[in-house]
Amino acid sequence: MAQLRQDYQKFIDLNTEVIAVGPEGAEQFTAWWHEHKMPFIGVPDYRHVLAKLYSQQFKLLRGGRMPALVVIDKQMKIRFMHYADAPSDIPTDEQLLSLLAEINKT
Repeated sequence: MAQLRQDYQKFIDLNTEVIAVGPEGAEQFTAWWHEHKMPFIGVPDYRHVLAKLYSQQFKLLRGGRMPALVVIDKQMKIRFMHYADAPSDIPTDEQLLSLLAEINKT
């Protein structure tokens, strides 16, 4: 998330909004969000409603809910999905920015 925070303006420049969903309850999530000064939208998902909607994986032995990344265009069409096998298995911002630049060309 720190990398997303650093590169947030690059996402904005590509006409993209970042929304992060966390597994914590609202109070804990909000405290963490403000403490780390996240500039984008954050949504607590304690009851796993969004996680279930997008089939996000849960692996108890690997720390719980695995990262998932979904790119949805303005027509609400899913353009890219990535399901992680481990907490560190996420695309880089450079990969995402490149994908978004391609999507914006169409």
